[in-house]
Amino acid sequence: MAIDAAPPPSGGHDHDICVADALAAAEAICHSRGARLTAVRRRVLELVWSGHRPVGAYDVLAALAPQGRPAAPPTVYRALDFLIEQGLIHRIASLNAFVGCAHPEAAHAGQFLICLGCREVSEFDDPAITADVARRAAARGFTVSAQNLEVTGLCLHCRDGEARPAP
Repeated sequence: MAIDAAPPPSGGHDHDICVADALAAAEAICHSRGARLTAVRRRVLELVWSGHRPVGAYDVLAALAPQGRPAAPPTVYRALDFLIEQGLIHRIASLNAFVGCAHPEAAHAGQFLICLGCREVSEFDDPAITADVARRAAARGFTVSAQNLEVTGLCLHCRDGEARPAP
């Protein structure tokens, strides 16, 4: 069964609930795995989830500074690495940025639709796509260790020239 993240938010979207749900899921997942979601890791996750657009590591670092949490780049990168290892966020390589994982409870390869206009990212996971990539790679003698498919284009709002509602 394919995992499909909710489309980017519209006018009725309550983003505070989005963030609260992501943090609660992260707490539960880390607890079940015996992993520590420290205060810094939790805050980094919260900052990544602060919108539906990818966030760069230095954006996270800058957001931590005014909150009295002096952090060096290695601290932020270690937190981001932990969150990726736990499946709580994804790295969008083409943007060198991070987004919250819509379904951290299930291991999956992510497929991402990235809008070149507003930079919003929509995640989905279609096992048929994942299997097709693995099958085609195996046919070439290639062993897949990870998949992260990024598709760029324009979302409905940008394509139609509409302003995107703020989350």
